[in-house]
Amino acid sequence: MHSARYEYDGRNGHHERIDFLTSKEKVPSKRKTGILIGVLVALLVVAAVAAFLVWLFVFKDADSEATVSKQLSPSSQVFSGHMKLVGVQYDQNLEDTESNQFKDLAAKLEANLGENYKNDPFLAKYYTKSVITAFSEGVIAYYWSQFDIPVKDLEIVPEFSEERVLDSLEKGIEGQRSTSDRVEISEITASFTDPRMARNPTALECFHRLEAEEKENTFMSPGYPTGYPARSRCQWQIRASEDNVIFVTFPFFHIEDDCSDDFVSIFDSLSPDDSQAITEKCGQRPPSNPLEVASSGNIMLINLIADSHVQRPGFEATYKAIPKTKVKTCGGVLSQGSGVFTSPLHPSFYPPAVDCKWTIKVPAGKKVRVKFTMFRMKEPGVDIRVCHKDYVEVMGTKYCGEVSSLALTSDTNVLDVTFHSDESYTDKGFSAEYNAYDPSDPCPNKFACNSGICIAMELKCDGWNDCGDMSDEMKCQCLADQFACDNGLCKPKLWVCDHVNDCGDGSDEKKCSCEKNDWRCGDGLCLPQDVVCDKKIDCADGSDEASCKTSPGICSDFSFKCKNSECVNKVNAECDRISDCSDNSDEDACSCGTRPYKLNRIVGGQNAELGEWPWQVSLHFQTYGHVCGASIISERWLLSASHCFVTSSPANSIASNWLTYSGMQDQYKQEDVQRRQVKRIISHPDYNQMTYDYDIALLELSEPLQFTNTIQPICLPSSSHVFPAGMSCWVTGWGALREGGQKAQLLQKASVKIINDTVCNTVTEGQVTSRMLCSGFLAGGVDACQGDSGGPLVCFEESGKWFQAGIVSWGEGCARRNKPGVYTRVTKLREWIQKEIGI
Repeated sequence: MHSARYEYDGRNGHHERIDFLTSKEKVPSKRKTGILIGVLVALLVVAAVAAFLVWLFVFKDADSEATVSKQLSPSSQVFSGHMKLVGVQYDQNLEDTESNQFKDLAAKLEANLGENYKNDPFLAKYYTKSVITAFSEGVIAYYWSQFDIPVKDLEIVPEFSEERVLDSLEKGIEGQRSTSDRVEISEITASFTDPRMARNPTALECFHRLEAEEKENTFMSPGYPTGYPARSRCQWQIRASEDNVIFVTFPFFHIEDDCSDDFVSIFDSLSPDDSQAITEKCGQRPPSNPLEVASSGNIMLINLIADSHVQRPGFEATYKAIPKTKVKTCGGVLSQGSGVFTSPLHPSFYPPAVDCKWTIKVPAGKKVRVKFTMFRMKEPGVDIRVCHKDYVEVMGTKYCGEVSSLALTSDTNVLDVTFHSDESYTDKGFSAEYNAYDPSDPCPNKFACNSGICIAMELKCDGWNDCGDMSDEMKCQCLADQFACDNGLCKPKLWVCDHVNDCGDGSDEKKCSCEKNDWRCGDGLCLPQDVVCDKKIDCADGSDEASCKTSPGICSDFSFKCKNSECVNKVNAECDRISDCSDNSDEDACSCGTRPYKLNRIVGGQNAELGEWPWQVSLHFQTYGHVCGASIISERWLLSASHCFVTSSPANSIASNWLTYSGMQDQYKQEDVQRRQVKRIISHPDYNQMTYDYDIALLELSEPLQFTNTIQPICLPSSSHVFPAGMSCWVTGWGALREGGQKAQLLQKASVKIINDTVCNTVTEGQVTSRMLCSGFLAGGVDACQGDSGGPLVCFEESGKWFQAGIVSWGEGCARRNKPGVYTRVTKLREWIQKEIGI
């Protein structure tokens, strides 16, 4: 009998045998015909099952592996750097990639690199090519080398390293002498490089060689200002004469906001060598914070890499040559009683490879106080506790990163300040003020902090860390309106039970929670833990059923109401980039609450930057100038406070008496500001002039706004949105800088903290209604004041959106102790807004 056996290791571990009948055996007798037919059918079924099992356990795996292989892609590892040549005279023709001098020398060096990689059989196996991209004085050659790894060998990619490549190259140049075929190399570098930046200098597409001169010239990204194309790979090699460096400014810079897809990278080299990188940027920068960089020598390389299909305008750049002495000369002796010194080129990026030393000398018997008003020296992969790359060193301590508060005092009348930048990655640097003071009376009529700075006497023991080192809050006798922490500190009673450990030892939050097995409702009532998520509303506000996946049918104050009347029990469900409603209505109307510009923090600064609060509006009344604030909620509608319009003067309620200014930062500058007349004012019908209850108004504009980088709407929270006590938010406006003072010319900002409702009601002596909320101000002495009325209180959510929590309403004076600002609570009036204008 002929037989065929196909064995496989099945799930049960047994082998199956399938026998096929010969033609002789297939001839049946009449009486066995029925049986044989049955047997044949059974055998066919068994064969079909076996074939399926064979495919399932053998070929399917092979198919899967093939599919995975198809999904994987070969890997290209690229290293770039430079090499210093020995015995080669620099020829100007080497700058021309079409010249015979360039071609001949490049060919020799590319062949040399290939030979050097043979020192390592591993590298030799995957080596593809090397390309010489440029030459500069010295003579220095710039190169990149490529290694291609097929899919089957991808597991060995981690074995490629800068050290391995460099070791192979250094072994190749040891003991080397110049010959007709080889060029002697004295030093060489190698650094990991993004393969997208490996360009051939003979490329015709988007490869540019520029000469920087004293006169400023311009270049732009391809397609500017309409937009650069996807998969752009552009390079600009910039050179200057030997005694100059290159200074590049980007007056307009708008690249896609994801630096993994689109970015501009700038190098202090003619090779995209990461060890020579000056910076890498994406996103959008405001005119008030342009990108400005300088090289350390007479060469610079700029790359634009774009993979995103989201079209952005790109950039416009200017470049020029400036004397090397302008960036290399810094430091010196400072002997005046006070003054200012900065990092080179501040506020532009300082150049790489610069060292400076300032010696500050004041009269004998006095000491030196230095306060940094801006400090930004951030660099990838740097531990700010060590500061092993760029740093400022004062009295043996190195400082780097982004420092929010830095004031130092010398031990003698002489203080040395040193600044160091290495060869890679630069930043805006620092600006510092210094002055001399008498140790016996360091702060006349002020309090002397241990850090050496002086603060007003009334700031001592007020609960704020005004000194920066807590020395103003030590040894305090707590006042009646302060809470005595267990560790001896005094904190405002406003901060008790706000879910923030203000004392540092948690004592201000100790008696604010229920017992261990209890649940605390939103109104403070304590109930047994088992009431939570039991599909019944036990708390008056329904907070025990909020965020309960097991309570889909429960609707409470915390539930988000979808347009189809469904309820979502999830805290702050709207605009969190997750569709919770079946009709996706929780993610509707979410093109709000974003700031297009990338912005820098200034130490201690309270002036708002251009575009930092793009929803802020200035309201001008007749010829009085700025009177109130407002916020943009759509192209045609603004949100403000009723008390700006419902007054003893009927003129305030006439819409035509008001002008709105959107996109404004400076009250005296109206460039790119959009001015609109008010068409209609809708004040809440229940607004109470005595209590300020329902203090909210809607303003319809005569014509719609055009949204720009500096004009954007704020997100309105749903009625279920929660802004918890202790949450940090921001209030903005052009109001008076102090009680009874003049209004601000520049838009002001202040960091605030949402205050517990119970505490707020206590300190306001019961004047707060459910349509109001309180916030305490974290920037000492800063508060909303006259002229801030109607402006927004905004909070940043994890979803990346800004939401308006409140409207500046009322308060007792400005920045008074334990007199917090009171705001209209937007969530309580959200349905009224929707009913009136459909937003």
